[in-house]
Amino acid sequence: MTTVGQPAQAQDAPLAWNISPLGSSLMVHGGTGLIQTPTSRMLQEGDLRVSYTDNDQYRFWSATLQLFPWLQSTVRYTDVRTRLYSQFPGFSGDQTLKDKGIDAKFRLLKESFYLPEMAVGFRDFGGTGFFESEFIGVSKRVGNFDLHLNIGWGYLGTDANITNPFCEINDDFCNRPGGFTGRGGKIDYQRFFKGSASLFGGIEYQTPWAPLRLKLEYEGNNYQRDRAGALEQDSNWNIGANYQWNNLDFSLNFQRGNTIGFGINYNFNLHSIKQIKIDEPPRALTNKPNDFAIQQVNKSRLARDLYYRAGFALDLTTSTFNQDEVTLYGQQSSYRNDQEAIERVGRITAFELPDTVKKYHIVNTLGSVPLVETVVDAEAFKTEATYQTLTPDLASSYQRQDLSKNTIEQYNPTNTSGFFTGLETFWIQTFGNPEDFYLYQGGVLVNGGYSFNGKSSVAGTIKVNLFENFDKFNFTTDSANSTLPRVRSNAREYVSNQDVTLENLFLHWNDRIAPNLYAQAYGGYLEAMFAGVGAELLYRPVDSNLAFGFDLNYVRQRSYENDFDLFDYKVVTGHANIYWQPAFLPDTQLTFNIGQYLAKDKGVTIDFAKRFDSGIVIGAYAALTNVSAEEYGEGSFTKGFYLSIPFDLFSLKPAKGQGRIPWVPIARDGGQSLIRPIMLYNTTQERSPFFK
Repeated sequence: MTTVGQPAQAQDAPLAWNISPLGSSLMVHGGTGLIQTPTSRMLQEGDLRVSYTDNDQYRFWSATLQLFPWLQSTVRYTDVRTRLYSQFPGFSGDQTLKDKGIDAKFRLLKESFYLPEMAVGFRDFGGTGFFESEFIGVSKRVGNFDLHLNIGWGYLGTDANITNPFCEINDDFCNRPGGFTGRGGKIDYQRFFKGSASLFGGIEYQTPWAPLRLKLEYEGNNYQRDRAGALEQDSNWNIGANYQWNNLDFSLNFQRGNTIGFGINYNFNLHSIKQIKIDEPPRALTNKPNDFAIQQVNKSRLARDLYYRAGFALDLTTSTFNQDEVTLYGQQSSYRNDQEAIERVGRITAFELPDTVKKYHIVNTLGSVPLVETVVDAEAFKTEATYQTLTPDLASSYQRQDLSKNTIEQYNPTNTSGFFTGLETFWIQTFGNPEDFYLYQGGVLVNGGYSFNGKSSVAGTIKVNLFENFDKFNFTTDSANSTLPRVRSNAREYVSNQDVTLENLFLHWNDRIAPNLYAQAYGGYLEAMFAGVGAELLYRPVDSNLAFGFDLNYVRQRSYENDFDLFDYKVVTGHANIYWQPAFLPDTQLTFNIGQYLAKDKGVTIDFAKRFDSGIVIGAYAALTNVSAEEYGEGSFTKGFYLSIPFDLFSLKPAKGQGRIPWVPIARDGGQSLIRPIMLYNTTQERSPFFK
């Protein structure tokens, strides 16, 4: 018997496999897996899961991100409860040992009807290697069961229940080198897939009750050389359960035949996360003709509607209104998506202007500097906007381009001088400190200045600390010997001495000096630690996936004893800068900065940034210079991560701008760049937007 409204074949079909609406679950260490062991499973692209797990010896804080369908990464902090941070109470008190780790997993083969999912993974591959290991595994779903089989090396292979297959090929794979290279923080390729190996795996079962999943695994670690000490292991079998409630996932497990563990993780997707907006819809158009003269245009109403309904601050003093063409100069202040911004401006313009106008030239500016010109075919735009085609495509009715000669010549803005002010929040954080695991400082940046003509200005920022726990610092400068000038390793001196400080105070000039070419010059107190003068050139064609330029700066170190004095240390620093958005990596940007750093070392900084549909950008960078790991000190080289969040996600109204939250595992003196107060790549974003 068939229920009305439900196909008979749906009733008769076998129960489909569905772990949960959020996909595969996580293991204890973060990353998709069973309990202690990883699997080949991936999350949905853009999934971010923040986790806390706990057992007798360890606590883990981790964040797992599915960057691409084929790449998953995890960053993790481990608290080893059985070990002290150091043996010196005056240095770290009774804080337990902390360690950071990074994992990466790559899909080699996507599951099909007959073939399993296959992946290769690297755990804790850059650092001191508490849990350093590699694995190759396969996963296959059969009904409500997900079956996993893996071979692991390193931490995952210490049980040595099989012979390392690579050892049969080459004797070099039979033994795994100990220790770590440099001063930690480097990838020790020479250990990959070497030493003892183990088979491990298990089963995950989706119960008929949708929120509950059960797990059984057999692991290949013998726990005799764990960082927490030799741990008693009564069994290689572990069991566990996961319960999902909304975006939360709760886990309970029984490990090694003698240890209970639990955990919780919060799940969301960086593509789909959004904020409800209170905003008027784009202006509706009708087929009613606008048969009036250009002189009858209500320019005040046009300017008002463009500002309140399209976020476009129109400069009426320099915009031109001719019978067949109109050029509108202004600044987009609300809509970060350029297509939405043009649609809204175009609809209002088409509604207010007569039909004799055949082209709209919409020129986006910043201050008095023109950035990009959008030429709209008025008739084609109206046809698309009134849905007179089968598949309306507004983008086909306009073209973005560099500024035309006529547009530049007639641009003569007035009333460009005056005072400006602003207020921003800031958050400084640092993890894994000897005094306390998490230290922070938060407050506001009060900025302001005076613009002389829209291109030249004097600007400054005052930093006001409102809450912090930096008073826990036992030492303002570390005691490690350094052959490099202390350009960043004395950062504690700058952030812990007073609540109100002068962050920067400088003169600035910028302009478009040739087609696709922008320039700036600046001088003064440029950042918290350095003052000086500098200049930058940037070549950035409109909507190009490639931009490049260079900056050159002569700076001197600022005193941390007061806001205005300078130390004797001075340096010439600068870089050639390349910005590339490769076609083979969608929504991704690679940045290369090649040159001399503050400590006079030379090299390249490589920055990788991935943008999600929500506008959130997650990035990582590393600076590789001619400074050796021994000279650099702990960490071996400069590296860091950051999360850039559009303000639009926190506002009920459309908004532009991004807030950046950094995470720098260890900041020392090599590979450190000047923090310039203004970067041309940021001020010219509208020419080929990445942060949108």
